[in-house]
Amino acid sequence: MKQLLLPIALLFTILVNAQTINSEKLNEKPIDTLEKNQIKNIQQVIISSKKAVVENKVDKIVYNVANDVTSQSGAAIDVLRKVPQVTVDADGNVELQGNPNVRFLINGKPSSIFGNSLADALASIPASQIKSIEAVTSPGARYDAQGTGGIINIVLNESKVKGINGLINASAGTRFETGSLNLNFRNNNFNLNAFFSGNAQLKSRTPSSQDRISHTTTTQTRLLQNGYNDFQRHGYRTGLGFDWTLNRTNTLSGSVSYNNFANKSIGFINQEQYINDFSNSSEQSIIGYRNSDNRSSVNSIDANLSYRKTFQKEGQELTADYVVSFGSPKSNYLQTQSLAEALSPYDGISGRSPGTDTSHNLSVDYVQPINDNVTLEMGTKAIFQHITNTTDVNVLDVLSGQYQPDSFQSFHLKYDMGVYSTYVSSSLKLFNDWLDVRAGVRYEYTIVKIDYQNTNIPSYSLLVPSFILSHKFDSGETVKLAYTRRVERPEYAELNPFLNFSDPHNIITGNPTLKPEIGDNMELGYSKNFTNGANLSFTLTERINSQDLKQITTFYPIFTVNGTDYTNVSVSSRDNIGKEYNSGGVLSGSVPFFNNKLNLRGNMMLFHRYIVSDYFGNIDMGFRYRLNLNINYLFPKDFIIEMFGNYNSAAKNIQGKNPQSITYSIAARKQFWNKKASIGLTTTNPFNKYIKQVVTVDTNDYNSYSVRYLPLRSFGISFSYKFGKDFKKDKDISNDYLNGASQGN
Repeated sequence: MKQLLLPIALLFTILVNAQTINSEKLNEKPIDTLEKNQIKNIQQVIISSKKAVVENKVDKIVYNVANDVTSQSGAAIDVLRKVPQVTVDADGNVELQGNPNVRFLINGKPSSIFGNSLADALASIPASQIKSIEAVTSPGARYDAQGTGGIINIVLNESKVKGINGLINASAGTRFETGSLNLNFRNNNFNLNAFFSGNAQLKSRTPSSQDRISHTTTTQTRLLQNGYNDFQRHGYRTGLGFDWTLNRTNTLSGSVSYNNFANKSIGFINQEQYINDFSNSSEQSIIGYRNSDNRSSVNSIDANLSYRKTFQKEGQELTADYVVSFGSPKSNYLQTQSLAEALSPYDGISGRSPGTDTSHNLSVDYVQPINDNVTLEMGTKAIFQHITNTTDVNVLDVLSGQYQPDSFQSFHLKYDMGVYSTYVSSSLKLFNDWLDVRAGVRYEYTIVKIDYQNTNIPSYSLLVPSFILSHKFDSGETVKLAYTRRVERPEYAELNPFLNFSDPHNIITGNPTLKPEIGDNMELGYSKNFTNGANLSFTLTERINSQDLKQITTFYPIFTVNGTDYTNVSVSSRDNIGKEYNSGGVLSGSVPFFNNKLNLRGNMMLFHRYIVSDYFGNIDMGFRYRLNLNINYLFPKDFIIEMFGNYNSAAKNIQGKNPQSITYSIAARKQFWNKKASIGLTTTNPFNKYIKQVVTVDTNDYNSYSVRYLPLRSFGISFSYKFGKDFKKDKDISNDYLNGASQGN
C-alpha cells in the first residue's frame, strides 16, 4: 500500500496545477491578436542548418538517419549497425558497448513490441520512418534503471510545418519489401500526425548442420544433423498522434499505435545417431529425419498521454506521463521424428503458447532552476506489468496417429511485476563554469510474483547513483568522466519454464529462479569537433556486472518430463553465473573532403571480458572487436553514392564460441523534383550468397560444432516523395517561437 501513496499524491499535485489552465486562458492574449508586423518579422526567419550524421553528446550518441543512404530500403536493425558503440550480429542480437542487456524505447517511451522478440520488433520499423537513434551510454537518474548495457531510443519522424504535408516511402527487393506513409496537419496551436508502415522479409532458406559428441561413463553418442530452415517475416504498424498547446504554459500531447508482426520457420533435418556402449562393445545407429514448424506473432496497442506545464521562471516545468501497452503474443511449434523410409513418425509433439502482456507506466517529473548555475530535478514513477501465458502441449500417440493432450506438460502461468521509483538529480556549473556536473540518485523497489510451482521471487530494492563530470574547451574539445549503476531484470520469456521441443535434442526453456543483474558502468571520454566539420571521439569503458546473466547449456543422457523420457538432450536457459568484467575502448570519427562532397566515417570497438564464477571458476574470455567504415560521395545534381562495411569478430562465451560476421552494402540515391522525391538502389553482400556462422559449445559432457549459412545477399530499389508544404520554409516558426518564449514570461 505504501508504494501506491507516492504516485497518488503526485497525481493530486498535477490536478491542482491543471486547474490553473482555465484561469490563465481568461487572461492570456490570443495569438491571432498579436500585431501583424510581429508575425511578419518572425516569418522571415529561415532555418537552414544541417545536423551532422553523428552527434557526440555528454550522455549519448545521436545517429541522424536522414542521410543514411544504404539503409533506405531496410529497417531499424540495419540502421543500428551504423550507430557508434552499437554491435548487431547476423541474428539481430544487439549490444551497446559490448553489453547485450539494452533497454529499447520508441520516442522515449517503452513499447510492448520489444517484449516478445527484439529482432522481429526492430525488423518491423522501416528505416524511412526513423528520424534518429540515440545510444544513451550514461543514463541519468531520470531514466529507468532497467538495462545494464544502457538505453537505445528510436526517434520517429515528425513535422512541425504548418498546413498539411506528408512523406511516402516504398521499397522492393529480393529479400525485403517495405512501405510507409506519414501525414501531418498543423494549424496554430494544434498538430495531428498519422502513419502507416508495412514490411516483409521474403522467404529465404538457411542451410545448417551440427556435429555433436556426448559422453557418459560407459557410452559415447554422436549426433549428426543437416538440413535447412525456410524463414519469413511480415508486419505492419499504424498510429495517430497529437500535440495541443492549450495556452502559453500548458501543453497536452498523446499518441496511439497498433502493431502487428509475425514470423514462421519451416525446417527439415536429416538425423544420424551413433551410440557406442563401451561396457559390452556394442554399437547402435538410428537414422531418420525431423520436420518442424515454428510460428510466432504479436498484436499490440501502445498509447500515451503527456501533460506539460511551464512557469514564469525560465526552465521551470512540471510534466506528467501515462503510458499503457496491451500485447497478445503467441507462439506455436510442431515437430515429428521419423526413421528412414518409415511410413509414419515414431515421435511427435506440438505446443501452443498464447498469452497477454499489459503494462501501465505513470510518471511525474519536476524541474526547478535555482540560479544560473544550479538546476534541481525530481520525480517519481510507477510501473505495473501483468502477463499471462497458457501452454498447451500435445504428444503423438503412435498407435492411433493422433495428438493427445499432455496434462503434465501443459500449464497456466501468471506474472506480475511492480516497480516503484523516485529520484532527485541536479545540474551544476562549478569553478566559474569550468566544470559541468550532472549528478543524481534513483531509488527503485521491485515486486515480482509468479504463480509457478515452488517458485517464490523475493521483493528487492535498489539504489542507483549516477554522475557525469565534463568540461568543454574553447577549442571544441570535451572531456568527461561518467558513472552509472543499472539493473537487468529478467524478462518474462527468460523466466517462463515453457519447454520448446521444436528440436527435441536441443531444448530451450526459461528459468523462473533468475535474479536481477546489477551493472556498474564507468566511462572516460574525449571528443573534438574541428572547424572543417570533422569530429573525433574516444571513450574508455569499464563495466562490472554482478549476478551476471548468461545462457547455459546442460547435457542430459536422459531428460525426463513428467514421465516421458527424451534421450541425448541438451537444455539451454539463462542463469546467474557470477561477475563479468568488461573493459574496452571505442574510437569513432568522421572526416569531410572536397567541400563536404566526400565523407569518411568510421568506428572501432575493442573489449576484453573476464568472468569470476563460483560454478565455472575464473575464465579469461579474451578480446572481441568491431570495425566499420562508411564512405559517401555527393556528385552534381543531387546524386550520392555510399558504401558501408562492418566486421564483428568471433567471441568466446561461457561454454564455447560465437561466430564472426562480415557485411557490406552499396547504395546510390538521386533526388529530383526540387529534392521532394528520390529514387535509390541498394545491395547487401552482392558477391556472397551466404555468410558462414560457426558456433561451438564445449562442456564436460559433450562438444558441439554447428554451422549455419545465412542468406544475406539482397538487391533493392526504393522511392521516396515529400508532398505538401516545402519542408525548408517553416512559416509556423512563429508559433514555435511564441510557445518557447512564453516559458520566460
